[in-house]
Parts: sequence; C-alpha cells; structure tokens
Amino acid sequence: MRKFGRFFVCFLFVSLSIVYAPMSQADMQQGYGDTSHAPVSRADKPQQQSYGDKVGNKALNAFANLTTGVLEIPKNIINTTNKSNIFYGVVGGLFKGLVHTGGRIGVGIADLVTIPLPTKPIAHPRYIWENFDVDTTYGPVFRLDETKETERPAVQAPSVAPVVAAPPVAAPVDRSAQYRMEEDNRKRDALFKDKMTK
Repeated sequence: MRKFGRFFVCFLFVSLSIVYAPMSQADMQQGYGDTSHAPVSRADKPQQQSYGDKVGNKALNAFANLTTGVLEIPKNIINTTNKSNIFYGVVGGLFKGLVHTGGRIGVGIADLVTIPLPTKPIAHPRYIWENFDVDTTYGPVFRLDETKETERPAVQAPSVAPVVAAPPVAAPVDRSAQYRMEEDNRKRDALFKDKMTK
C-alpha cells in the first residue's frame, strides 16, 4: 500500500508538470514572450487565450477530476447534513457522493480522451474545492471554448513631479479644563481656610 501511495503522488506531480509545460511553451512559440506580466503597449487590446492555454487548462481539469473525484463523497455528506438531519445526511450524502464521484471520473475520462479539442468544462464548479457548498452540476457536453482572456491591468509610469506635503498645522489646544481646575482649587482653599479658622 505504501508503494502505491508513493507512485500515486509521483504520478500526480509528474502529470501536473507535463500539463503545465506545454502551456508555457505554446505562449513562448507564439511570440507572447514572458506572460507573467503585461507590458503597457499590449495591455490596451485584450488577446484571445492561446490554444496551448485552453488545452492545458482542459488537461489540468481532466487530471483534477480523475484524482479528486473521490472527494465528492465527503463534500456531499457535509452539504446534505447541513441541509437536513445527520442520518439523512450520511446515508443520502453517501449515495449522492458516489453518484457525483462517478460523474467526476467520467468527465475526467472524457476530458482526457478529448484533450486536443479545447472545450468548455462539463462539471460545474470546475474543481471540487471551488464553491464547496454548491452541488455539482453537469452542463452541455463538447461545446468549444471561445472565451477571451480578461484584460490585464495596465502598468502606469510613475509621476515625475515630486509630491510636497503641506506644512503641519498646529491643532488648537483646549485649556478650559485647566482653568476650571484652578478655580476649583481656589474655592477649596477658601473653604479650608474658613473651616480651619473656626
């Protein structure tokens, strides 16, 4: 059992690195350069996601659905228990989780077989850990992904003119409490002298 666990962890990391490498190389091949930041000149026009991005996201989605599909069981037990009582939550959530586990694994296999076709994700939420309280639903199958990349924020040049702070203005000091205290002391002194002389 221990060797199988080691193999599974190694397989997961190797597969994720294999999926990520083509995405970054596809961007480099198309002349986008380093896509970790957007220069100011290209920030004005949003660019469509590259084929490598779409296929890489689909492959990542396929591997995530295959490896984390089993997590649908505790997710559905928790969600069903929160919506109803503990008994129905455990029994009904277990059955519902088994069905959604099969659905996630089936979606993962379908995405794995059709990796070269950049299609929209079938299962929603896309990954099991997104919107944990939302039940898993399955949308249209084999619809081409025609989404465009969101516009990246433009980098602004720093301002040339130095900013000079306004000179500090002294805050008004309220000394009325001090004068009241001095008057109270005079009254006490007069009262004390009056009482002591008697």
